[in-house]
Amino acid sequence: MGNALQEQLLKAGLIDKNKANQAKSSKHKKMKLQRNTKQGVVDEARLLAEKSIQKKMLHDRDLNRQKEDIAQEKAIIAQIKQLIDVNKVKKGNGDDQAYNFEDNKNIKRVFVTQEVHDNIAGGRLSIVKLNGQYEIVPTPVAQKIEQRDADYIILRNEAQQQTEDKDDFYADYEIPDDLMW
Repeated sequence: MGNALQEQLLKAGLIDKNKANQAKSSKHKKMKLQRNTKQGVVDEARLLAEKSIQKKMLHDRDLNRQKEDIAQEKAIIAQIKQLIDVNKVKKGNGDDQAYNFEDNKNIKRVFVTQEVHDNIAGGRLSIVKLNGQYEIVPTPVAQKIEQRDADYIILRNEAQQQTEDKDDFYADYEIPDDLMW
């Protein structure tokens, strides 16, 4: 097939007979050398092609890793939104008590009932921020959200231990008012 191409180029006058014979003899010498030494002749075009394939594979691998990271971030955000939507506690209206808290050095407020206010202060409920809105969720849910992304947590008070009077050994003894130390 290579000979047919050479003949067509000769007839068209694009190459002369000497160049065609030279190319033919150099190809023949390469083949003979390859057979005698049982070592492949270095094909520069093939090496360049392999390098470009490897480069493309590395580039594609990096792109896939980036796509996976983006997909994982979206999945985490979806999980956080679902946790908040499913577990949010009903807030009060403007007639209820205001609970003030800090968000990025700004004082914000949310209106809640007295029971919700006490639970936030006691550490049983926490305040989270989703799409610019403040929501109230139970503290265990807030801990799950914090494991995924702590930026959503606005306020999480530490749970207070309630002392029970029945466990107090000295509960039966009255403390005098005029006791001087």
